[in-house]
Amino acid sequence: MELDVQNGYQGDTSLTKYPDFSQQGYQVIQELGRNQEAGRTTYLAHTLKTNQKVAIKEFRFASAIHDWSGLKAYEREIEILQQLNHSRIPRYVDSFETSTGFYMLQEYKNAPSLGLQRSFHPEEIKQIAVSVLEILVYLQNRVAPIIHRDIKPENVLVDNLLNAYLVDFGLAQRQGTKMTLSSFAVGTPGFMPPEEQFGYPLTEASDLYSLGATLICLLTRTRSADVGQLLDAKHRFNFQKLVPQISPSFRSWLMKMVARKRQHRYANAAVALEALKPIPVIGNVTGLQTLVASIKSRKKAVVLSIAALGTLAVAGTQLMSAQSAVINKQMFEARECQELNSNFNCLEKTRD
Repeated sequence: MELDVQNGYQGDTSLTKYPDFSQQGYQVIQELGRNQEAGRTTYLAHTLKTNQKVAIKEFRFASAIHDWSGLKAYEREIEILQQLNHSRIPRYVDSFETSTGFYMLQEYKNAPSLGLQRSFHPEEIKQIAVSVLEILVYLQNRVAPIIHRDIKPENVLVDNLLNAYLVDFGLAQRQGTKMTLSSFAVGTPGFMPPEEQFGYPLTEASDLYSLGATLICLLTRTRSADVGQLLDAKHRFNFQKLVPQISPSFRSWLMKMVARKRQHRYANAAVALEALKPIPVIGNVTGLQTLVASIKSRKKAVVLSIAALGTLAVAGTQLMSAQSAVINKQMFEARECQELNSNFNCLEKTRD
């Protein structure tokens, strides 16, 4: 699903005549994004009664078949959004139809999408990763876990404080839901997990692949349309030479996120998040390596100390045994002499 809706996009305000939504209670302020091929446009508007800002996603009807599938996608998105309550998932506000199309309204977030040409320091990219993973943990901890299915730079908004917002739930589904043939492989090439391409069941690890691909694009400053340039002949991500400054542990974490086989990825967002938190982004020596080295050093010191104590204990035991043997010998000889009533010989023997 190609989505070019991007908060922060400045539409042509001089030539474009915005649709009139005054009867529905809204007034358009500006255009935020446009996908002409799919017939979708997103506007920034405000409610006439409260002046609250909202994002209006417009879907223009083109053909009967396309209209039906598109409308069903919006209905599915609305159904899921109505059940969600997370500060970084723009909440559903309203929807309505006109003679020209279908419109869905969501809470507006003043945050540009990662699909715009923006550059981040690797440490900032880690912070963005943590923010998105926290959203995925929320989605996956639901009674019926939700899989987004279309995580990519265009669908992640990031504000000035590096808070991430996840948008466009048009392809989202509950885990375990049986997919129809028309829903197979409808994600974005390059960001779509391999299991979806081949029609296998999606799991909580499926969105991790898409997030990993998104983060690699940010690190390498690669546009979504060019993500294929990061894949080798076996369709595996090969980006290491493009970002030599990141630490081996962060690189390994990313490679696990985009492993071809879902069994080789982290099991879910919570596990991936906990694995990421202690990892340093820059440098050659990882925090884990430092910790392991410290533990090994302490362990070695403890073992040496125990060995030294053991040696002293053995030596002390041997000395005490020798002294005990001498004393026992002297007592035995003294007793023997007394029985023979030979004091002189006893004195001589005990002096030896």
